[in-house]
Amino acid sequence: MAEAVALNRLREMSRYGLGAMVLLVMMLAMLIVPLAPFVLDILFTFNIALALVVLLAVVYTQRPLDFAVFPTVLLLATLLRLALNIASARVVLLHGHQGTEAAGQVISAFGEFVVGGNYTVGFIVFMILVIINFVVITKGAGRISEVSARFTLDAMPGKQMAIDADLNAGAITQAEAKQRRSEVVQEADFYGSMDGASKFVRGDAIASILVVFINLLGGISIGVLQHDLAFGEALRIYALLTIGDGLVVQVPALVLSTAAAIMVTRVSSAQDMGGQILSQLFGSPRALGVTAAIIGAMGLVPGMPNVAFLTLAGIAGGGAWMIAERRKVAERTPAAAPVIESGSEPKDLNWDDMVPVDSIGLEVGYRLIPLVDKTQGGQLMARIKGVRKKMSHELGFLTPPVHIRDNLDLAPNAYRITLMGATVGEAEVYPERELAINPGRVFGSLPGFATKDPAFGLEAMWIEPSQREQAQTMGYTVVDASTVVATHINQLLQTHAHELLGRDDVQHLLDNLAKSAPKLVEELVPKTLSPAVMVKVLQNLLEENIPIRDMRRIAETLAEHAPRNQDPTFLTSVVRVALGRTIVQQINGMASELPVISLGPELEQILQKSLQGMEGAGVEPGLAERIHTSLSEAAKHQETLGQPAVLLVPAPLRVMLARFVRHRIPGLYVLAYNEVPDNKHIKIVASIGKQ
Repeated sequence: MAEAVALNRLREMSRYGLGAMVLLVMMLAMLIVPLAPFVLDILFTFNIALALVVLLAVVYTQRPLDFAVFPTVLLLATLLRLALNIASARVVLLHGHQGTEAAGQVISAFGEFVVGGNYTVGFIVFMILVIINFVVITKGAGRISEVSARFTLDAMPGKQMAIDADLNAGAITQAEAKQRRSEVVQEADFYGSMDGASKFVRGDAIASILVVFINLLGGISIGVLQHDLAFGEALRIYALLTIGDGLVVQVPALVLSTAAAIMVTRVSSAQDMGGQILSQLFGSPRALGVTAAIIGAMGLVPGMPNVAFLTLAGIAGGGAWMIAERRKVAERTPAAAPVIESGSEPKDLNWDDMVPVDSIGLEVGYRLIPLVDKTQGGQLMARIKGVRKKMSHELGFLTPPVHIRDNLDLAPNAYRITLMGATVGEAEVYPERELAINPGRVFGSLPGFATKDPAFGLEAMWIEPSQREQAQTMGYTVVDASTVVATHINQLLQTHAHELLGRDDVQHLLDNLAKSAPKLVEELVPKTLSPAVMVKVLQNLLEENIPIRDMRRIAETLAEHAPRNQDPTFLTSVVRVALGRTIVQQINGMASELPVISLGPELEQILQKSLQGMEGAGVEPGLAERIHTSLSEAAKHQETLGQPAVLLVPAPLRVMLARFVRHRIPGLYVLAYNEVPDNKHIKIVASIGKQ
C-alpha cells in the first residue's frame, strides 16, 4: 500500500515538472549535508539500479530517437554519481578510523569482495577497471558521439531536401513531411546532446581516479596523524574503504558508459539490439561453419586445450547445420498466398494520385545544397523570393513559386531550371568561388576558370573571393554563386513569362479589377470577350515584354474594340497603342527624344507587298538575311552608344518584324508609329534599305 502511494506521488510530481527539480535539490544537499551510512547504502543501491535500468532500456530500444531523453538521463546520473563521490568521501575521511563498516555496508562489501585479503591485487584490479572505463569505453563513445553529431548535422540539408522532393512528388502527405522534418531535427539535437553528455562522462572518469588517490592519501594521513592509528592499520582500513567507494561508483559508471556506447553505435531498425545481433551475426551458417573448422583445427594441435576447443567447434558446427537446415525448410515451404479481407483491398489509382508538374523547378547537385540551406548560411532561397517579388511587381501577376530539390543525376556543381517539367536552362556554379563577369570593358586578366555568364552569355571567370576587389578595380562585375543562379532564374522568368500566365491567374486579375471597376469586368468577360481570347491577349503582351499591371486600361481598350474584332493579334495591337506611354518609358525612360531605326521606302514597300502573301511568306531568304545583318549592326551601334535599339515601322509591319527579330536580335524593340506618344520627339539614327 505504501509503495502504491509513493508511486502515485512520484507520478504527480512528474506531471507538474517537479521530479527533475527535486532530484537536483537532493544532489545539492548531498554536496553540503553529511549523510548517514544507511542513507549512503540506499543511494548507492539506487545508483546501481538506475544504471542497470538505463542499460536495459538502451538494449531494448529499437531506434535511438525512441530514447531521446538519454543524454539528459546520462547527465543527471553523472551528477548523482559525483554527488555520491563527495558524500562518501566525507564519510570515509570523517569516520573511517572507526572501522570498515563506518561508511556503510555497500562500500564495505564491495571493498572486501575486490580486495579479497590482498590490498595490492585489489587496488590493481580497481585501477584496471577504471582505465578500461576511461581509455576504452568512455573515450570511444565520446569519439563516436562527436563523429555522429558532425555527420548528422552535415546530412540535415540533404534529408530535408529529400523530404521536400517526396512531398512535391506526392510520395508523402503534408503531415508525413512535417513528422519527418521533426524527426530530422530531433536526430540532430539528439546526437549533438550525446556529444556534449559524453564529455561529462569522460570528466567523471577522470574525477573518479583523482578521488581514489585523494581518499587513500587523505585517509591514511588522517588516520595516522589525527587518530593515532598504525600505518598498516590505517592502510588496511582506508584502502578497503577507498577501493569499495571507488568500485561502488565505477560499476554504474561503467554500465552507463557502455549504454552510451551502445546508443551511439545503434542503427535505426524495427528490432531491438538482441534481435539485430541474432539476425545479422548468426543469420548466415557460413560464418559459424568456417569458425567451427578453424577452432576444430586449433583443437587438434598438440598441447592446446583440446577438450575446450573441440567442444566449442562442435557447438559452432551444430549451430551452422541447424541454421542451414532451417533455411532449406523455409525455401521448400511455399509462401502462403496473401489473404485480402473484404473491404481492405488496395486502393485503386485515381486522378488524385496524379502529381502535377512544377510550374518552375530548380534542381541542384549535392555540392550546391548549402546554397539553399539557411542553417549553413545559404542565401539562394532569399534571393529567389526576392526575384519572385520583383518579377510579380514588374509583370503585373503573381509568378508561381520555385520548387527546389536535389538531383543526384546532376554533376555536383550543376543546377537545372525547368518550366512545366521541361528544361529551359542549366549551368554549373562554384559555391566557394565568385563569378567575375566581363561587361565588355575591362583592363587586364584574372586567374581562374574561364566560363560564360549563364544568364546573358557574357565572358566570365570563376575567381577566389580574395580577388574580388582586384577584379572590381579592373572593371569586372563580381557576384557570388547564389546571385548567379538567381539572376539566371530572373532572366528565364522574363523570357518565358507568357508561358506562366494561365486562366486562373487571369481570373485573379479580373477579380482584383472587379473590386474597383465591377461594371467594366461584368461587361467585358464573358459578355464581350471570351476568357480564352483574354488570356491570349495578355500572353501576347508578356511575350513582347510588356507588363500587364495596368489592367484597367487594358480592359477598357478591349471592351472598346472587342465588339468589332475578336482576333487576339488585332486586340494586342490596339492594347499596345493604349499602353504606348508605358512601353516607351520602359525602353527609354523619361527622355523626351527617342532614337529610332527606320526602314527605307523601297524596303518598306517590299515588306508591305509581302504581307499580301500567305503569312508573310513572300520575303525571300536572301533579303531576310540582309535585313537581319543590317539590323544587328545598327542595334550593336546603339548599344555601344549606350542608347536603346528601337525599330520604328508602320503598324501593319510591326507584328511581322517583331516576330522576325524576337529571338535573332533580343535587344531590339519594334514599335509602330501610332505607339509613340505625341510628346516624344523621334530621332532617326539609322535607316535600313534593300542594299
